[in-house]
Amino acid sequence: MTDKFQIIDLHCDTASEILDGRTLYDNNGMLSIKKMQEGGVGCQFFAMYVKMTDYASTTESYNQIHTIYNNFIKELKENENHIALARNAAEISAVRKEGKIAAVLTIEEGGVLDGKLERLDEFYKMGVRLITISWNFENCIGFPHSSEPELMNKGLKPFGKDVVNRMQELGMIVDVSHLSDGGFWDVVKLSKKPFVASHSNARSLCGHTRNLTDEMIKALADSGGVTGLNFVCKFLNADEEGSINQMVDHVKHIHKVGGIDVVALGSDFDGTIKPSELVNCANYQKLTDAISKAGYSNDEIEKICWKNAMRVVEQTL
Repeated sequence: MTDKFQIIDLHCDTASEILDGRTLYDNNGMLSIKKMQEGGVGCQFFAMYVKMTDYASTTESYNQIHTIYNNFIKELKENENHIALARNAAEISAVRKEGKIAAVLTIEEGGVLDGKLERLDEFYKMGVRLITISWNFENCIGFPHSSEPELMNKGLKPFGKDVVNRMQELGMIVDVSHLSDGGFWDVVKLSKKPFVASHSNARSLCGHTRNLTDEMIKALADSGGVTGLNFVCKFLNADEEGSINQMVDHVKHIHKVGGIDVVALGSDFDGTIKPSELVNCANYQKLTDAISKAGYSNDEIEKICWKNAMRVVEQTL
């Protein structure tokens, strides 16, 4: 066994999943306070996710963000001895010094902006510090990843370019997971600060369009950003039977292509099916053990688990 490493996880869907009455402290999902404590998670990015096609209008999806937010803030208050909202690196550090888990709020699906740039300021005041600017549908910002080359090559819309610029002015992390390749390269051109792919793997190992090409990994590294290793089976292996060994393979490949400083963690817990060996966040140290056995030093594992993502937070928020 390696030492127990402190974890920053850049993406989970738990905040949206606990609207059914389950509690954040203890539930039967993949992530809870109890499981995070067991797995060494010191900072968790919680996505407020909406599937736009589930709602009759963008107003309804925007209202759903507030429903998720209000419920999550209630959960934080009810568990204030264990977890607290953090909006920058100093707050993350302060929360950790108190022995609590730092919770960073994010939004997954920039379409909830509905072409209204002022909503960015509103979300920022709510504590949102990262936005996954697209999900799997076209929105007011741009286009999603796709198996159709014509769609995949489309970039950001004019409003989308305004969104990227305003996010960086405010101090919000731009997240390109789910974005089209054309949109990715537009973000590269526009970015004055590091950006992230919060939960994406290496496309050369698994050809899913949600993953990053080697050229993208290099560009992300050059920006000072990171990509969060996604634990979902279909993003690890084309046959959709994921394993911890395959997770380590993606770590090694991303490291080889972009350097150790571009590798981070973005589990996608409570999003979809995971490798059977890593069923929830209580098992995080199984992954760090496997990375250690692959020849990584403790300092390198600390970068993957904490330091790389924390550097982006320090430089961006």
